[in-house]
Amino acid sequence: MESLERIEYDLLYRVNSPADLKKLSVDELPRYCRELRQYIIEECSKNPGHLASSLGTVELTVAIHYVYDTPKDKLVWDVGHQAYAHKIITGRREAFRVNRKLDGISGFPRMAESEYDSFGAGHSSTSISAAYGLAKAAELRGEECNVVAVIGDGAMTGGLAFEGLNNAGADKRNNLLVILNDNEMAIDQATGALKRYLAHVSASRHYNTLKRTLWRWFSHVPPLLRLCQKLGNALKQGLLQNSNLFESLNFRYFGQIDGHNVKELVNMLTALKDIREPKLLHLITTKGKGYSPAEDNQSLWHAPGKFNPDTGERIPSKRDASRYQDVFGETLLELARENDAVVGVTPAMPSGCSMNIMMREMPERCFDVGIAEGHAVTFAAGLAAGGMHPVCNIYSTFMQRAYDNIIHDVALQKLPVTLCLDRGGLVGEDGATHHGAFDLAYLSCVPNMIVAAPMNEAELRNMLYTAVNTPAPFAIRYPRGCGEGVEWKGKAFESVAVGRGRKLKEGSDVAVLSIGTTGNFAAAAIQKVEQEHNITVAHYDLRFAKPLDEALLDEVGKRFKRVITVEDGVLRGGVGEAVAHYFNEKGYDVNLCSLGIDDKFVEQGTPAELYAQCGYDAAGIEQAILNIVK
Repeated sequence: MESLERIEYDLLYRVNSPADLKKLSVDELPRYCRELRQYIIEECSKNPGHLASSLGTVELTVAIHYVYDTPKDKLVWDVGHQAYAHKIITGRREAFRVNRKLDGISGFPRMAESEYDSFGAGHSSTSISAAYGLAKAAELRGEECNVVAVIGDGAMTGGLAFEGLNNAGADKRNNLLVILNDNEMAIDQATGALKRYLAHVSASRHYNTLKRTLWRWFSHVPPLLRLCQKLGNALKQGLLQNSNLFESLNFRYFGQIDGHNVKELVNMLTALKDIREPKLLHLITTKGKGYSPAEDNQSLWHAPGKFNPDTGERIPSKRDASRYQDVFGETLLELARENDAVVGVTPAMPSGCSMNIMMREMPERCFDVGIAEGHAVTFAAGLAAGGMHPVCNIYSTFMQRAYDNIIHDVALQKLPVTLCLDRGGLVGEDGATHHGAFDLAYLSCVPNMIVAAPMNEAELRNMLYTAVNTPAPFAIRYPRGCGEGVEWKGKAFESVAVGRGRKLKEGSDVAVLSIGTTGNFAAAAIQKVEQEHNITVAHYDLRFAKPLDEALLDEVGKRFKRVITVEDGVLRGGVGEAVAHYFNEKGYDVNLCSLGIDDKFVEQGTPAELYAQCGYDAAGIEQAILNIVK
């Protein structure tokens, strides 16, 4: 059975810019959309990326670039993985073949990459605020331009989106169009009251159809347009039980439109282009549109890896060990079975962090709060204040958005919240916006916070057990991907002494202090150095970034003149700096070399490529040992 009905490329290679796109007739656009969708599927089958979201925005992207004069008119994307079609239309069709690869283009919009990328987008819910800023900047500079914000994939559940709507709606002069790409999905199925509200609005078809028709007819006749507005307000009370949420924020509301009818989209955008006030266009789309496997399992095909485009058969990556996220998910379920106080909280990442394992058995004790990291942490704090022990799992890069909540709502009040930071360290192809580079530094400076990093699967299991039995704020960070193949399933839980590291190997010439999974790189480097050179190296696993094991550091400071620290995170404010501060404070005469991420943003590439680039893979640690001995 074929999942992709292939067609010959007739129009795709004629479009190298939005100017070329405008040369097509409106009747040619459906054909171009089909070719564009096929190209995205073919390329993503070989070079994996975020597939389903971009398939759902093909017609919308084509219509925007067909109607608006980009890059003079500004297009701001939310949840930037919706923007593959945008990249291809704006001169990056061939570069798309190296999308997300080392030295290739980013998987997300980037201002430094193209003049068509008006604002960078790696995290969600930012588009409305940024677009309003662009609109005001144009007004202040006396420039005429349209500004379009595309928000979707659950991003409207983020509080920042409503802050932007509230602020922009109060300014009737701005020429901002917000396009709500409503597909009822984030990575997983969207949740919450907003989803139900949008469904209610979608059910109000009589009002919305009539209003859309009247605006299309009268949009170029101002007196009739004002009459249309007054009639609309009157009709609204008769046809809707409640006032439209967006119109209550002073946005003219238009919806719902079939987001996959490119001709209707062109007509609607053309009509809206000259309406000089805040407006919102509500589209109904299907995530994964046009590719049946992606439509049938939208969560799985959000980022499916490699696959056969003709059959839809996914090509599994080689996996010799359990994924860290699955160790977390299965361990959390075990702990919840043993302890009724344990509950799970995640901001729209149940499958991404594997909390869905517990959700299947205990749905009443797991909470998907939508794309709202700050709320997730404060909600967890409330649960803790009420006598529960919440385990709040958020990707490291997204936890940055909840920093104030961590400090004021958890740490200051010493509440027993366990924060699990998935995707800690360099995550690979998602690049600078998604690396979990800062967590060791930004958490270790917070009072009352315990910060741990496991070296392998068994360590993660035992640290999670320790955390839910510790009446204090406790953060555990671990990387994306698979572990080391260490046995962990069915093992009895062992408590880990808080703030205590361990000596993994004795040595006399150099001491290597690692934290987290970098310890595995260090172990390989040490073995190779000792086999090939007349050097013995001691290896210590710190386990905790905070509190540091002072007894361990005293032993190292007294015994060794040469010390290397290794961490999968930024050096500024990181573990290496904390070790250096301790040695200096105690007066130890140590030649210290710290390996980690320099003061820069690391771009995309495979994790192995990026570890090597930053100098703390096994080869980099080996070279550091040889250098410090010399």
